[in-house]
Amino acid sequence: MANKEDKCTGRFWEGRFKSQALLDEAAVLSCMAYVDLNPIRAKMAVTPETSDYTSIQRRITSAIKGEQPTALLAFVGNERQDMPNGLMFSVKDYIVLVEDTGRIIREDKHGAISSTSQDILNRLNIPADNWLKIATEFGSLFKGAVGSLPALTEYCEHLERKRRQGASNCQRWLCA
Repeated sequence: MANKEDKCTGRFWEGRFKSQALLDEAAVLSCMAYVDLNPIRAKMAVTPETSDYTSIQRRITSAIKGEQPTALLAFVGNERQDMPNGLMFSVKDYIVLVEDTGRIIREDKHGAISSTSQDILNRLNIPADNWLKIATEFGSLFKGAVGSLPALTEYCEHLERKRRQGASNCQRWLCA
């Protein structure tokens, strides 16, 4: 319909959007932060809570009310025996990580990775310098599946692929 209105042909989105397999928590959290920080990098918002249409804004709004957004995967805290489905961090830790990262990537503010955020990065086995690169360039660093080398190997075996596409970038940026 849009093509007809514009009197053109081709895919509507012209390949701008893609789907990537995120194979472990480091990949999921990295991609989440990258997407949540898009409005700040684009200078459309100054802080995560003012970033309209992002999951971080929804998480902050819900956290203030003491709620979990129903449409988003929950943060369930640290790993334990009766582990429910969700991300192994607290929502507070993720909000702090995104806030710290947002302050660093903004040109008008100088920020640093806090000890709380550094603890998360340590658990993910991602050096702080790598984190900043990932949080600002995820889309250009990773073209296919993203995750640790064992997760990438398992993914490729499952799909019966002989080659682990993107393995060098996964190893370079997601491993300490």
